[in-house]
Amino acid sequence: MITDIDQNAAVVVRRAIRIGAPIDRVWQLHTDVDGWPAWQSDIDTASADGRLLPGMTFQWSTAGMRIASTVYAVDAPHRILWGGPAHGITGIHEWTLAADGDATVVHTAESWDGEPVRADTDNLRAALDDSLASWLEQLRKAAENTNPY
Repeated sequence: MITDIDQNAAVVVRRAIRIGAPIDRVWQLHTDVDGWPAWQSDIDTASADGRLLPGMTFQWSTAGMRIASTVYAVDAPHRILWGGPAHGITGIHEWTLAADGDATVVHTAESWDGEPVRADTDNLRAALDDSLASWLEQLRKAAENTNPY
C-alpha cells in the first residue's frame, strides 16, 4: 500500500502556493478530474468515474501521454495521493490543502523514478518543476475566478 511519495526516487519536487479562495472551492476544482481540461491548459483529456476514492483509477492525458493514475489516499478536503506508471516512469503525487483565513495554502510533492528518469535526472526534474508550477498557478487562477468555466 502506497502512503506517501517515494522519498528516495531519482526526482522529487515540492512546490506550494497561496490561493485566495476557500479550501472547499479549491478542493472541488482540484478533485473534479473531468473538469481539469476547462482550467488546466496542459491537460488534453481527463475522466474519472465519480468522486475520487482510494483504489479507483482515473484517466488523463498531457503532452501526448495517456496516464492512468490510481488514487492511494483521500482525506477531503485536506490531502489526496495518487500515482502510477507512465512510459517507464513511476510517479507518485501528493497534494495537501490547508485553510488560511479565507484563503488556501496548497502544497504539492511528486516523486518520479524509473530508467528514463535516472537517465536524464536534471532535465526531468526541471520538467516536473515547471509542470507543478504551471498546475498550481492555473489552479490559483481558476479558484480565484468567480466563474472559472
